[in-house]
Amino acid sequence: MSASARRSLATETAVAPRARVNGATQAAKDPSEKKAGPDAGRGPRAKPRVFVAADNRLLREALARMLTKKGEVEVTGLDSVAPLQVGHVTQANADVLLLSSRGTLNDDLLMIQQVHAAAPKIRILLLGMAKSDGEFLQCVRAGISGYLLHDASSEEVVEGARAVHAGEAVCPGRLCTALFRYFESDAASLPCGSARRRLGLTRREQQLVPLIAKGLTNKEIANHFSLSEQTVKNHLYRMKHKTGAEDRLDIVQLYRVQGFLV
Repeated sequence: MSASARRSLATETAVAPRARVNGATQAAKDPSEKKAGPDAGRGPRAKPRVFVAADNRLLREALARMLTKKGEVEVTGLDSVAPLQVGHVTQANADVLLLSSRGTLNDDLLMIQQVHAAAPKIRILLLGMAKSDGEFLQCVRAGISGYLLHDASSEEVVEGARAVHAGEAVCPGRLCTALFRYFESDAASLPCGSARRRLGLTRREQQLVPLIAKGLTNKEIANHFSLSEQTVKNHLYRMKHKTGAEDRLDIVQLYRVQGFLV
């Protein structure tokens, strides 16, 4: 065999395997030739859309940076708690409201109640500092899905937002213990179905409470039950007298605290 023929054979032998390897690599990279796996066609995991509400602007911005740092949560809006515009939360298409406590229990309960009544699908994660187990339990009754203390770490806040978005409950261990103690000690006094136990309201008056919670006017409630508007006003007057409530929203709050309204 001549020297030129030997060189030609050696070249073909060296190139051919490399060409086969390259061809296999190119085929693996071709999306059209990949086998469809169990996750084919699924989009990325949806991020919780969180609306941050706090009186202090620096706190709002710090919480927003904390939530978005790892890219696991999407912040859709920021607003002050005083007063919080519930419409801003719903317009922002939020899944979770991260609500910083205003410092007083009554203010927190009223805000939780208003948000829960206007947008019941939004889960509320309250960032506060409960002075007692009783305050925490009232916030749970009012409709929060999670509670974190003000000194919670950034990881705890992010995981809390993700957890409540997934339908889980979130609270520190000490407060979780308070929940168990409450149900253990007060099992005999849990809400029952009798009208006498439901704050002394009649059956008709009880039926008004969910509609009040939805924000219906007296006229709309009257039309719902085919009553006169004056009859509804009379019912509300008697309901406030029986419960000691100052106004119609206070009646709803009392019902939530007692566990009669979810």
